[in-house]
Amino acid sequence: MKIKNLGIKTIEARRFIKDFSRPMNIRIDHNSSVTSFSYKGDNEAHVEFEYVASYGAVGIIKFEGEFIFESEKAKEVAERWQNKKNMPNEVASQIHTAIMHYCVPEAVIIARELKLPPPIPLPQIKFDKGGIKGSNKFGPEVA
Repeated sequence: MKIKNLGIKTIEARRFIKDFSRPMNIRIDHNSSVTSFSYKGDNEAHVEFEYVASYGAVGIIKFEGEFIFESEKAKEVAERWQNKKNMPNEVASQIHTAIMHYCVPEAVIIARELKLPPPIPLPQIKFDKGGIKGSNKFGPEVA
């Protein structure tokens, strides 16, 4: 299975709140969905998708895109999509992973332009407060 020529056709991004002066807890939800899956021939299918990073009442980033799915199973997956609007789990996993891997970095850049938090979890750095007596524990070096 190969995914090629993945690209974005449309971008919609909005920030609904003007003032971020007071701290807020913002929940960021990610969603990717396949909107079209059609067989083209030569073991290739044309797939259209939608990716949304929703910031609730704070903002939204939405992409619509397309790519070519290449596989020996492309015809049967396309037929299953046309009839049942679903696909085998291994195919769905690969497709949605590719969509996320492509769209999330793009959404980070757009979020920065809109002054929204990045739609990825930032690492949390925690230091051990207690420590163990008699041990030579070292913390991270900070420059």
